[in-house]
Formats: sequence, structure tokens, C-alpha cells
Amino acid sequence: MRLRICAALLVLTLCLALGAAASAETEQKGNLRVTVDGRFAPKKLPRHRLAGITFQFTGSVSTTDGSHPPPLKRLQVAINRHGRLSSVGLPVCSAGALQSTSSEAALALCRPALVGRGTFEVDVPFAETTARGRVLAFNSRRHGKPSLLLHLFVTVPVRVTLIVPLTISHSSKGDFGTQLAGNVPKLAGGLGAITNIDLTLGRSYRYRGEPRNYLSASCSAPAGLTLAPFPLVKGTFTFSKDQSFRAKLIRFCHVR
Repeated sequence: MRLRICAALLVLTLCLALGAAASAETEQKGNLRVTVDGRFAPKKLPRHRLAGITFQFTGSVSTTDGSHPPPLKRLQVAINRHGRLSSVGLPVCSAGALQSTSSEAALALCRPALVGRGTFEVDVPFAETTARGRVLAFNSRRHGKPSLLLHLFVTVPVRVTLIVPLTISHSSKGDFGTQLAGNVPKLAGGLGAITNIDLTLGRSYRYRGEPRNYLSASCSAPAGLTLAPFPLVKGTFTFSKDQSFRAKLIRFCHVR
């Protein structure tokens, strides 16, 4: 009986914490503010095996005084170690093939390698409106290793294509097992700053007759519990040598 009460109290504590942990995380240094959020679906996952998921990441950059924010120079995102990113059997797309292409042209060239899509916004000084465009994510290889290519395309105030290559590495230590990292090229001659991005990654496909998933995860809840905290993602966003922001998002998974 005592064990059941303790388990019930633990579940209640986790449920109360769920509301607080599910919110976006905001960090401010000086007048610069960075907000990140993320979620995965479905939330119900097997305890002892992997199942396919999609992962949605959103981020925004703003200033408290309305001034033009600095451009992001480097991005590092690490994913929970109970999740897996696998591109075995997926076609690849090269950064060279995507240079100076529109979203439609990029899809025509590399649709079989598509693993995600979304939207973004750019702040350009002296522009009359905020520039909005599409993000496409393609499976790729860089220096012989798996990588992810982000293709950003915008037409207002000028037509611009930005390719952001992210290298993929894996670690067996800590809460986060897969890391994506890369430098962000200059946009609009270094004047443009990405202020919002909303990107969803994940797809199912078949390889050699077997079903596979680009992203998959399990829910490692303790025995007797069907709910567990899930350190979803950890990110580092670098704007200059002296200005970096770090964020960690914790979500919850349910055992199905």
C-alpha cells in the first residue's frame, strides 16, 4: 500500500511539474532576448523500443528597445539520448546543388532527401516590412559524415537563398545523445538577422523493404510508472564571441 501511495504521489508531482516544464524558455542579456520552444509527437511512446516521431522547434530573437538584433553566427542543438536520428537509406542532397535556388527549385532537385520544413522571418535594417520565407531541411553528407542542410529562401525585400549546413554527431554520455551544429552564413551582406524560425523535422520511409524513421524515440519511464520527464533539447545560440545564449527544454513522455 505504501509503495502505491508513493508512486501515486510521484505521478502527481510529475503532472504538476508538467505545466511548468512545457512552457518556452526565455533568456535575456542586455537588450537582447532569445526565446526557444519545442515539442514532439506523438507523446505516447513504447518503453523498450523506438517509434517514429516528429520534432518541432521554434525560436525567436528580439530586443527590448526595438533596435535591430545582431545576426546569429552559430547554432548548436542537442537531442535527448533516448531519441535517435537515422538517415540510413535516405537519398542525400548537396549544398552546391541548392545554391541560389528557390524553395520550389530546391524541392524539384532534392525532394527525396526532404526531412523537414517550416518558416522563418528576417529583420533587415531600413526595410519597410519583415521578410518572411520558407525553410526546407534536407538529408546530406559533409566530409563523409551525415549532416542536415537548412535551405532558407525569401523574396522580400530582395530574393535571397541561405544554406545552413549542420553536422551531426553522436555521444553515449549525458542526457543528450545527438548534436547538430553549424555556422550561419551572412544574410543580406551581414545586415539581415533571423528573428523567428519554426521548423518541424521527421519523416517515415522504407529501405530494403523495411519501414524506417528519420527521428525515433522511446519513453524510459521507471518501472510501475507511465509518465517520465523527457529532456527534449539543449541549444546554444552564438551571436558574438561574448554573447551566447543557452537553453534546455524538458517535456514529458507517456508509455503506451
